[in-house]
Amino acid sequence: MGFVLGSTHVSCRCPHARQLGWNNFGYLIMNFDFKGELLPEQQTRIVAETVDDFNQYLNRWPEPKPVAGAVVEWIGEGCLLRDVAGREFIDCLGGFGIFALGHRHPKVIAAVKAQMDRLALHSQWMLNPRSADAARRLAEITPGNLRKTFWCSTGTESVEGALKLARLFTGKSKFISTINSFHGKTMGSLSVTGRDLFRKPFLPLLEATFVPYGDAEAIEKAIDDKTAAVILEPIQGEGGVIVPPDDYLPAVRQICTERGVLMLLDEVQTGLGRTGEMFGCNHWGVVPDIMSLGKAISGGVIPCAAFHTTDEIFNSFHPNPFYHTSTFGANPMATTAAAATIQTLQEENLVTRSAEMGDYFRAGLKQLHQRFPEIIRDVRGRGLLIGVEIVDAKVGESLAQRMFDRNVLIAYTLNKPEVIRIEPPLIITRELIDMALERHGEYLQEEGKR
Repeated sequence: MGFVLGSTHVSCRCPHARQLGWNNFGYLIMNFDFKGELLPEQQTRIVAETVDDFNQYLNRWPEPKPVAGAVVEWIGEGCLLRDVAGREFIDCLGGFGIFALGHRHPKVIAAVKAQMDRLALHSQWMLNPRSADAARRLAEITPGNLRKTFWCSTGTESVEGALKLARLFTGKSKFISTINSFHGKTMGSLSVTGRDLFRKPFLPLLEATFVPYGDAEAIEKAIDDKTAAVILEPIQGEGGVIVPPDDYLPAVRQICTERGVLMLLDEVQTGLGRTGEMFGCNHWGVVPDIMSLGKAISGGVIPCAAFHTTDEIFNSFHPNPFYHTSTFGANPMATTAAAATIQTLQEENLVTRSAEMGDYFRAGLKQLHQRFPEIIRDVRGRGLLIGVEIVDAKVGESLAQRMFDRNVLIAYTLNKPEVIRIEPPLIITRELIDMALERHGEYLQEEGKR
């Protein structure tokens, strides 16, 4: 079916066109501006059109998503998400670490709204006070002599920048990473991501050597005269929430210093209070040469990321500051969100809360481990980055779906699907943790009867 308005022809393939409206320029648009609770017919239309649009314009899977059983998210607040029908979920996934402050934290929302009313994006010519303020706040909480920031938009971009800066500073080209690591999927960060499943279709990539995580001696052996940097996660996230031995990061720090190799720490997932310290490396008193940040620094509101380093290393940009740029990096809305996030973490003592709630959550999960040792192999983690290792990957994948059926969001880790990742907002309460544990126990009891 088609519509003609003046000389403009608009094709409409949607069977639910009655809920669409015309904008001032004569284009059909979907109406998202619903006031109050959605009526049943509105819920039905939104689900149908969302599935249709997803299948036609977004779907990367070979099979289309069916309308039947589709769940369409609609409202988030704190640790809770609701779909268009009002079904309420406890968010124990936290957008893979984005929602450290929960959904729509009022302090971050208020700050971003105020900035939007003044200046949404930057001129690219003048200095912007919000990006400078956020950089100062970040320098005040990072360890050691890390001080200089390059703002960008995503975690993989922050890793890309760190790799480029390491090459620029050292004049060397090779990297050392670890098996089952995850650093992103753009070409540079993919080069140091330690899973062949993602790397092989895109070879050749940057030259990188992969060694077992937790083995400092293997890193020392892999270093040669062309090695620019070693890149590590303080705790492997997608690799299965692997907490390294206590002597691992200090030993790697010493090796890198002695061998003249930079130490890059990817804190995209572990940073900003997630592990019960402001940064994952703080557990071991280690200061990297370059730190990559993302996810939580957005406040769960505006995409934001950064790589952060020392004056000496950052000065490598002096010969040509345009060696590395980002159009949307340092934009005032994103950096307002970053500044508000840092301030909120401090004012609400959320790093300590992460440690306390993490201990409480893990204690409950360990009790389930004792009750169901034939299903749960291990419970581990730091703070509110928790891994529950299941006996095999199929059961792990099933567990995520079964918990979704019980209105709790969790997910298995990308590189080790037998490990369930639990990563709720740092503001989660004991009451919500108890509810999640109860539903977890219900599933395990059901699984144990199979």
